[in-house]
Amino acid sequence: MAVVLDPSSSAEDAPARHWLDRIGIPKPLAWGFLGLLVFMIGDGVESGYLSPYLLQEGVSKERVALLFSVYGVTASVAAWFSGALSELWGPRRVMLLGLGVWGVFQVVFLVLAVPTADFALLLVSYGLRGFGYPLFAYGFLIWVTAVTPQRRLGSAVGWFWFAFTGGLPTLGSLVASVAVPGIGAYATLWLALGLVVAGGLIALLLVREPTGRKRLAPAGERPLATLVGSLAIIWRNPRIGTGAVVRAINTAPQFGFLVFLPVFFTETLGFTLSEWLQLLSAMFATNIFFNLVFGVVGDRIGWQRTVAWCGGVGCAVTTLLLHYGTVAGGDDYALAMVLVSLFGATLAGYVPLSALMPSLDPAHKGQAMSALNLGAGASTFIGPALVGVFLGPLGVEGVMWIFAGLYLASAVMALFLKLPEPVAPGAAGYSSPAGPAPRARNESPEASHE
Repeated sequence: MAVVLDPSSSAEDAPARHWLDRIGIPKPLAWGFLGLLVFMIGDGVESGYLSPYLLQEGVSKERVALLFSVYGVTASVAAWFSGALSELWGPRRVMLLGLGVWGVFQVVFLVLAVPTADFALLLVSYGLRGFGYPLFAYGFLIWVTAVTPQRRLGSAVGWFWFAFTGGLPTLGSLVASVAVPGIGAYATLWLALGLVVAGGLIALLLVREPTGRKRLAPAGERPLATLVGSLAIIWRNPRIGTGAVVRAINTAPQFGFLVFLPVFFTETLGFTLSEWLQLLSAMFATNIFFNLVFGVVGDRIGWQRTVAWCGGVGCAVTTLLLHYGTVAGGDDYALAMVLVSLFGATLAGYVPLSALMPSLDPAHKGQAMSALNLGAGASTFIGPALVGVFLGPLGVEGVMWIFAGLYLASAVMALFLKLPEPVAPGAAGYSSPAGPAPRARNESPEASHE
């Protein structure tokens, strides 16, 4: 039984009239994108300085590492559950839960844990706070995929990732760079809480679109079946499982790079720490812009093609260029800026995956997005783990080739992510009975018209 998540076919075929629709932002969700940006700015404030701040407060390196590891685990679990919970409760309730979890445990973290440097309290409060941002952010992503006409879905998810990465870490780190010298590290963490609450309230109070306020799962589906289905869909629908693997490969090297590139750029290539941080900022800034570009490109030339060629093949090439180009150029800052920007751009080639995955199983979009989010969470462990295993025996060059090989493998896998045929009634891309017979679509709807 298919659940109708998209607007009617007439809405699908109608031209976008409002300027927000024309640039790819669904007008009923416009405030949600702004709220997400502000929320993620608050979440990203601590990303560049929390670790050294806790070290200053007397927490050992080993305990700081454990703290961040637990946070990563809880964030990954929350990312996975966001889809299933959205199907059961509706995306808006999941976002509200995420905001509540973030706010409550940030207060515990700041009032009880940080002043006493009690590691047990730090671990519990910060670890549990990790459930917050994925529930809020990915709950909104599922809301976007549930209501956006399919021909504009690639652009819409491009705007989602623009807001997400624009806040974390880009503008969040910028806010911290101004606030920490001005009001101090501890007060800046309170500022982060204020930004998160403000962003959450903007999204939850100003978005009135009705679909996100109700459950998305079919009426007869039981809660346990939905929760189990969010994992079972990976092997029940092999294309969903393949898409989850592609998503894990997408950002695994990115997280791996953060382990060894700072040392490689500063100690091997000869850049200063300040120059490396500027290069890292340029990588993410370029990625933010190209999130929008490849969202539109995916709608035009096809989601599969964009993920496979611009994402998979593109990242394989720019990963090798990043190594061999910087080794050849040494501390040539301008060349390094170009190379890191190229990688950031091609990394955005995977953006249409967020539109493609829910379209692979239109009757269970939330479960499909859970699988996608599970892949995203897994990447936070896979990348650093590969670096830990192979950096010693193979060096930086060997790790770069492993990452490039993974990207090429993801390009091949993306070619198998074909949309179902025939498309189920009520699902994105369904042709009404009065129209032509449904046909297989291996690309985005926009591409099929060209």
